[in-house]
Parts: sequence; structure tokens; C-alpha cells
Amino acid sequence: MLNIVGFSTLALSLIFTHQATTSTLPTRSQPKEYPINNFRASFGSTPTPFVIDVDPTFIAATRIKASFTRYTSDIDQPEWLDGPPKHSISTIRDFWVEKYDWFAVQQTINQELAQFTTTVYADANYTSPIPLHFVHHRSPRSDAIPLLFIHGWPGSFLEVGKIIKNLTNPANSTLPAFHVVAPSLPGFGFSPAPKKPGLGLREVGQALNNLMTKQLNYPKYVIQGGDFGGFTLRYMAGDFPDTIVSVLSNFFIVPPNATDSERFAAGTTTPEENVHIKALIDFETNYAGYRNIQQTRPLQLAVAMTDSPVGFAAWIYDFMYLHVDDYPWTPEEIITWAMMYYIQGPYGGFSMYKELAKVGTWLNQGFRFVSQPLGVSTFPKDGYKTPASWLQRHGNLSFESDNNKGGHFAAYEVPNLLINDMRKFWGNNSLSNIDKVRG
Repeated sequence: MLNIVGFSTLALSLIFTHQATTSTLPTRSQPKEYPINNFRASFGSTPTPFVIDVDPTFIAATRIKASFTRYTSDIDQPEWLDGPPKHSISTIRDFWVEKYDWFAVQQTINQELAQFTTTVYADANYTSPIPLHFVHHRSPRSDAIPLLFIHGWPGSFLEVGKIIKNLTNPANSTLPAFHVVAPSLPGFGFSPAPKKPGLGLREVGQALNNLMTKQLNYPKYVIQGGDFGGFTLRYMAGDFPDTIVSVLSNFFIVPPNATDSERFAAGTTTPEENVHIKALIDFETNYAGYRNIQQTRPLQLAVAMTDSPVGFAAWIYDFMYLHVDDYPWTPEEIITWAMMYYIQGPYGGFSMYKELAKVGTWLNQGFRFVSQPLGVSTFPKDGYKTPASWLQRHGNLSFESDNNKGGHFAAYEVPNLLINDMRKFWGNNSLSNIDKVRG
């Protein structure tokens, strides 16, 4: 039976704690109501400065929900075989309830990242306006290269935070400098989810190209991305060869074609091909459950995940833990990454998987050949290693880096390694045609 007195005491305690925590923050005139997606923003026709401002009532309610987390029971088997163990989830729950300070996190993000909002449009199939949140830091260097950085799942624009200063302000003039644009994909972070289906990564790429060329006045630029960003840059490079000079992907994943599968069955594939094919089989067999439900029944999942903050954090932490190279995630990082979906609700992020399944993105369908210089950075814990000969089927491969550490979130986990690859690629015109940007 629910202890009503206990609940009321806890609720009041959490709310009063919130009020005490936020009383020292800068104050400003605030309307009483927040939008249904729990953060205040306006999305006009041109870029407008933005600061994160999340509804305090929602934050207090989220802590209360976290406090009532119901745990699963572990069984006698190796940890992480079926998902995150109970002790990992209880650690997240306890930190969320007792120590996590969203408003301090919010303030830090606002201080470190210059953010903007605007409204953009795709070019063809999707005609509705697309409200967009993005980071934009310009380098003081006159020779800086416009760079579009695109995040993936279950990340967000926060992934750019550990590399942006070194990109915009490198240590010396021999290193390339960049103007960095890092959007939140629609339905992620502070870009509201679409109101109707049909907004896949090709359409997002069209909107981002319009952002870069028409609103930010970068007629030519380069792209770096992993996960969804790796897919998006492939769509964009094929669709906009005149504006996109070169691309560097840390997720250029290619499944075996029919001939490859026949050779694998016959035992005639190369050792490199065998490693890649077996890695893909292992992922599909043991780790793709999250993708399968998100691409088929995203709303069914979102109903539960929208109501359970710790449940959603556990959902993404399973992937975050398994696809890094011993990166020591802290409870604050896990919760903050979860908040990038939970604030507005995770349905929009889940739904992107269904849009990709509709057009065969996972099966490598719909991509045009990347005729521009293509760089590929691979990190061992990302779970795959596409053979160079397979990459060359789909792009003009001019640079390949096989890093010995790191995983799926290279910009966040091993930022210096990714920065080094970016500098090698875009610091060499023969590899990247970068003089076309400056010309």
C-alpha cells in the first residue's frame, strides 16, 4: 500500500531542495507556463540566440519519479548478458534523487556552448517546417573551414563539447581551424520532434544543407559524423556535391552484398572481411534488440520510457556501456545524456529508426556514391571494421585511420584521436580538396 504521508514528505522535500538550489542562479522575467515539451524556445525564420531553460516543475517531478524506481531482480549469470545490472541502475537512481543538479548542468552548457534556434526546410518530400536547435562557434582565423558536426543515437549535440575549442582555436597556425556547426537532430536535444512522419535522415540532410548555405552563408563546407551523422553525411555528400567538399565518417558501415555472403558461406572471404561479417552477425544476433523495437513499434516503447526517467536512462546506458573502450561513465553524464531525450520525450528519437527502416538505410540502400574525398576513422569498440575494398564501392576513399582505442562516441570518448584524424584529413589538400573551401 502506498504511503501517502511518505510520498508527500518526499515530494515537498524535493521541491524545496530544488528551490534552494536554484535561488542563487541568475533571475529573469519568466512566464508562468512552459510548452508541452518542457523547455522554452522560439523558432523563427533566421538564427536566434538560445539558452536552455527547462521547466523547474518538470525537473522536480522527474526527481520524484526517479525516487520511485522499481528494480528488476538479477539472476545467476554474467553481468550485462541481458542488460544493465541492478547495481548500475540503483547507482543512477540514487544519484538522480540525492545529488543530480540539472540547473547546474544547464548553466554549464549555456556558458560553454553558443546555441541558436531557427526554422529550416527540406527540399522535396517533407514540406513541413523543421524547428532546429544548433551550436555555432566561429573561429577567429580567416582561413577557418566551415564544419558541420552531426551526432547520432543515443548521443546529442553535447558530443561536440569536448572538441569544439580545439577545432575553433587550434594551438598554432599550422593546424587547420574550423567554424563549427553542431545541430540537434529533430526529436533530439532541443530540436522538437516532427509532428508528422516522413522526416528521415535524407530530408534532415536537405534541411541542414539549407541551414549551412542559406542561413549561415557557408557556400562550401565539410562534414564529420558518426552513427546517424555517418548516415546523414552520406546522403548529403551524394545529394549536394557542389557544396560539400569532403566528409569524414566514424561510422561508414557497409553490410555484405549477395556476392560477399556467398563467398563467406563458401569460405573464400578474406580475413579482414571475415572479421567484419562476424562482427555484424554478432551485433544482429545479440545486441540489436533496441533497434528492432524502435524501428517497428517506437510509440509502444515511448509510452513507458516517457514516464520512467531511470528506465529510459537504463535503456540508453546499455548501449553506452557496451560500445565504449572502458570509458568511465559517471552517473551525472548518464543522466545528462538521458535528459537530452527525456526533457521533450524520447518518442521522436525512437521514431527516427522507423524512418530509416522505411527507406532501407540499415541495408545500405538509397545512398549515392560519395564522389568527394572520403575519410573514414574506425574505433575498435564500435563493433565493426568495414574493409577498404568495400568502402571503395561506395565512396572516393582517400583517407583511412584505424585507431587503437575508442568506441562509438569518438568525439566524446577519445576526442584527441578524432581531432588528430580531422587535422590529418583536412590539413592535407591532396586528401580532402580543402582548398576548394578557401577558394
